[in-house]
Amino acid sequence: MTKPTENTTVYIIDDEPSVQRALVRLMRAAGLGGTAFSSVDEFMSSKIDTHNACVVADVHMPGTSALELPALLKRRGSALPVIYVTARDTDETRARIHRAGAAGYFRKPVDDQALIDAIQWAITNEPHQRC
Repeated sequence: MTKPTENTTVYIIDDEPSVQRALVRLMRAAGLGGTAFSSVDEFMSSKIDTHNACVVADVHMPGTSALELPALLKRRGSALPVIYVTARDTDETRARIHRAGAAGYFRKPVDDQALIDAIQWAITNEPHQRC
């Protein structure tokens, strides 16, 4: 089992710079590393370390859908857990997130402690169970 520490990387994918900054600060305050990306495409074109890591991604962004992340990562041979956040909470969004294989799901504004707890759960519960 992996233990989340400052060696944990949380990849934040959100097209809003203010949300990126807030989530990176939250990760650092919790003793976790945070790296922000403005799109799924930017994230997928980057070198990512999948050891002791997870993704927190906004559902609705331009470009490649964040809901495609688990499948894209799987094709790379990664079981990196993905936790979704959205400001547009609908039954359809929740169903799509569930079908995508999310490790977690939150409505914006996100409860900071609940998100940190979900990240820790997602990283320590290998193989990753899905919600």
